[in-house]
Amino acid sequence: MTQPVLFKQSFLIAIMAGAQAVLPAVVAVATLYATITLFGQVFDRSSESIVIVAVLCLVLIQPPREVSTQLTSARVTAVADVIIRWLLLLAVLLAVGYVTKSLVDYPRRVFLTWAVVTPLALIGVTLLMQELMHRFLMKAFDNRSAIFAGYNNSSLELARRLKNNPAMRLQVSGFFDDRSLDRLAMEADAKFIGTLSNLSAYVKEHGTDVIFIALPIRHLKRVMDLLDDLRDTTASIYYVPDIFVFDLIQARSGEIHGIPVVAMCETPFYGYRGVTKRLTDVGLSLVILLLFLPLLLVVAILVKISSPGPVIFRQRRYGLDGQEIAVYKFRTMKVTEDGEQIRQASKSDSRITPIGSVLRRTSLDELPQLLNVLQGRMSLVGPRPHAVAHNEEYRKLIKGYMTRHKVLPGITGLAQVNGCRGETSQLEDMQARVNYDLDYLRHWTPMLDLKIILLTAIKVFRDDKAY
Repeated sequence: MTQPVLFKQSFLIAIMAGAQAVLPAVVAVATLYATITLFGQVFDRSSESIVIVAVLCLVLIQPPREVSTQLTSARVTAVADVIIRWLLLLAVLLAVGYVTKSLVDYPRRVFLTWAVVTPLALIGVTLLMQELMHRFLMKAFDNRSAIFAGYNNSSLELARRLKNNPAMRLQVSGFFDDRSLDRLAMEADAKFIGTLSNLSAYVKEHGTDVIFIALPIRHLKRVMDLLDDLRDTTASIYYVPDIFVFDLIQARSGEIHGIPVVAMCETPFYGYRGVTKRLTDVGLSLVILLLFLPLLLVVAILVKISSPGPVIFRQRRYGLDGQEIAVYKFRTMKVTEDGEQIRQASKSDSRITPIGSVLRRTSLDELPQLLNVLQGRMSLVGPRPHAVAHNEEYRKLIKGYMTRHKVLPGITGLAQVNGCRGETSQLEDMQARVNYDLDYLRHWTPMLDLKIILLTAIKVFRDDKAY
């Protein structure tokens, strides 16, 4: 989508993009062959393995389709993308080997060495290619000029990002708008060129390369007139909707059978992102369960002997898409409330058992929810699920409350590591939680999940709001 904004089509870009497409396969096959040779291993399926690896790399380990994305993305993002795709490839290989019962045919030390060495080589090659493309293409192409038709938050923000990112190769000349300078109240870093009626003449006179139309959609007639005036130019034209008037969640553009659409509220876990999230949840949950199994047994015994009632407390809560689920916890109270009215736990709550107080303060009561994660009803990280009674109460009071259910609920979340735990005695307390939950949906990355998990482990014994 953005590549034509940066560069005019060229044979050079096609060659470099093609080289990047096949490089992962070449690197993976080369490291596999080198590993087999290094260990002096000869096995019947070596040729078959090389073919399978090459095909999977061509399918699963690919750079972004657009050169512009590679040039403007951070190195950390590129490295994380390689690691995630490599783990996905390994998972597919293991699954194929398990289904075909051929895992025993492959020398273990060869596979493990190759699995560790190859991503390092891929990261090195990716960063090298990114640097070469950046330096070479930056010299091969001149800056292109751009103007904006319409001055608003969206056009101003885009202009600033273009200015702060030289790799975009776009030089913003200024803004056109029919409003007076007094009404516009333009920022100091924005330049007013003229009215919309002067735009077409300006483009012809100065040979402008790119035009961003940022007029409100209600001014459709003005947009159509402007497009007619610009038909006599060769400028690339893009429409920039004023997204800042909406509260967007994971906004992105696409098409449905050739009809362009813009997602305004959607889950962040689509495509390989969803696969990555699920594999991480299952893998880490199994590891934590195995490590904490002795502790879980001890806690279960202490809960059983501390007071009458079940060891595991099941409570109805809302999960993905607002569907009702049963969430597991070690029982920490003398009661097991799950009705239309539920009183939240408060400090010095008489319903909390002595062992329950310790479990709640250390969050050990939440560990059975690892089973919810393995069932696919919860995630390790996500908005914390609330009791159904509380959901029904707050969805009427807080705008966007149910949007947090676009993803699986989590054992921990962005709100919790930012101090939003414990009793929500005031509406502002729950509003703060929801704000953090929506921020998580807007900005999710695998690294954000890892950060939240680490912060949870650090803060779990120092949280004075857990009771």
